[in-house]
Amino acid sequence: MEILILKKKDIEEVYSMKDAIGASKDALELYSKGESDIPLRINLNVSKEEGQSLYMPGYVRGADALGLKLVSVYPNNNKKGLDSISSTMVLKNESTGEVSSIMDGTYLTKLRTGAVSGAATDLLARKDASIFALIGTGGQAKSQLEAILNVRPIKEVRVFARNKEKTEDFIKQMKEELGDKFNFNIIASDSSKEAIDNADIITCVTTAKEPVFDGKLVKKGAHINGVGSYTPDMQEIDPYIICNADKIYVDTLDGVINESGDFIKPIKEGKFKEDDINGELGELILNKIPSRENDNEITLFKSVGSSILDLVTAKRIYDKARENNMGEIIEF
Repeated sequence: MEILILKKKDIEEVYSMKDAIGASKDALELYSKGESDIPLRINLNVSKEEGQSLYMPGYVRGADALGLKLVSVYPNNNKKGLDSISSTMVLKNESTGEVSSIMDGTYLTKLRTGAVSGAATDLLARKDASIFALIGTGGQAKSQLEAILNVRPIKEVRVFARNKEKTEDFIKQMKEELGDKFNFNIIASDSSKEAIDNADIITCVTTAKEPVFDGKLVKKGAHINGVGSYTPDMQEIDPYIICNADKIYVDTLDGVINESGDFIKPIKEGKFKEDDINGELGELILNKIPSRENDNEITLFKSVGSSILDLVTAKRIYDKARENNMGEIIEF
């Protein structure tokens, strides 16, 4: 059995953020069409380390994609100089069931997580959106920024996180890594209030257990991406904006309702109903539900992540890598 090993550098060389945004749209369309078998992820708490170990299997018939992503989420890894999220993607041959590829799941996760926000923003944000507020500077932040820069003419990026020194380091890194490709100014904000003031697009990517911005301050016509809350006790989006946004979309309804504290908490408190969600982004792509209908609507997209995003993206990375003779083949 031949297994293709793909490291981060291999994926970066063969697969772009634009490729990943397209894959995210296709993946969610396939999910909403029912062309996949995607169980809810298995989440094991590793209380000793304040971490979680997650197992995300799935099969996507429409993309010939079969596999499993193994994920570790350890927030305290930042103190050790390590990514808080690490993972490995195991891709299987749909026809034979044999393992066909093992790839860097940490980079894959960052890529597809940014890409799905990019997909939602491309479909929902105002076309003239130029001010972007990014709340959070962890391991997922760069891909979130890169994705938004790919889909809208962003001129100003405002970054807010609790650690000012880390925020400044992040800004310096983004200038170096993305400054040549995109024409934007990036600055640190002293508060989330300052960051979201008049912002056209707001993305939250934190591990917060309480809202990180005041929903009453979101301007008319803004688009919001909620990325960080993937467990029932996490909550980064203010319930006020969830209850008052004009339209709300999710990556997978089953995942968001069962996993995200952003929605679980206000539903339990009787402030919000599941029926208030307009639908899945895939349903929007299939024209089953309406998109933004005017420039004053506030739209919100919530993603908890789904293995369908990993599977479709990983399969396309694998196919491109084989076409371009990238990676290392091992006999097993």
